[in-house]
Amino acid sequence: MKVKLIKKYSLLLSYCLWSTLCFAQRNSINTYNVITLNMTYGAHLPGGDLSNRFGNNFSLGGGLDFMTEKKNFIFGLKGNNLFGNTVKEDVLLSLRDSDGFILGSLGAGQATYAEVFLRERGFYAGGHVGKLFNLSNKNKRAGIRLTLGAGLLQHKVRIQDETGAADQLKGELIKGYDQLSNGLSFEQFIGYQQLNRITGINFFAGFELTEGFTKNRRNINFAAQSKDNTSRFDVLVGFRVGWSFSFYIGERAEDIRY
Repeated sequence: MKVKLIKKYSLLLSYCLWSTLCFAQRNSINTYNVITLNMTYGAHLPGGDLSNRFGNNFSLGGGLDFMTEKKNFIFGLKGNNLFGNTVKEDVLLSLRDSDGFILGSLGAGQATYAEVFLRERGFYAGGHVGKLFNLSNKNKRAGIRLTLGAGLLQHKVRIQDETGAADQLKGELIKGYDQLSNGLSFEQFIGYQQLNRITGINFFAGFELTEGFTKNRRNINFAAQSKDNTSRFDVLVGFRVGWSFSFYIGERAEDIRY
């Protein structure tokens, strides 16, 4: 008797699970316009003039996308903070002695060597347009994401004086060494994206390319003792992943029930 009862409830449970799965699959075929709030992380290799100044870098960022119900067109804004620990160009060479140290002062005539570290810092901010090319019959918002964008790329050398002893790097003087550069840039992304209203598993991952037409924006470059007006071509080649929080416009409560 117990065996029959167990079989009966097992069949009932299996039927319920199967029905739920089928219903969830039907509802995962997303409809409506949707706004996504994106959180992203990227890793990049520098190219062009940027590779002469910095090594590999990473970025943390966020953005906002609007995807249309029909055709899955994408319109968005994004911003990424760039950071790295490898600086190939020694912007403080003119301050170093023959042994490579920078002489500083602790006050009251007490001299010391300053502990100065160089880091990469920067950001990209811009807008983009694109499209999601559907690859799934069950979910119209799972497929290849392709976007083209334009914005501002900026980077500089962060000069970090741990001892605070280098008077040559205090106040406005540090601007003569940090090589702050920015300019118009273009960005392309291709990868995979999925939005699912039922599971909430919304993500994208893919390759991105950024080309920046930048210039040094400081009034003087102390290393050259003049203003640097050189035009630069900076490139970033990398991989980016993102997690999205979705908000469907016009969604009804009954559309998200199992």
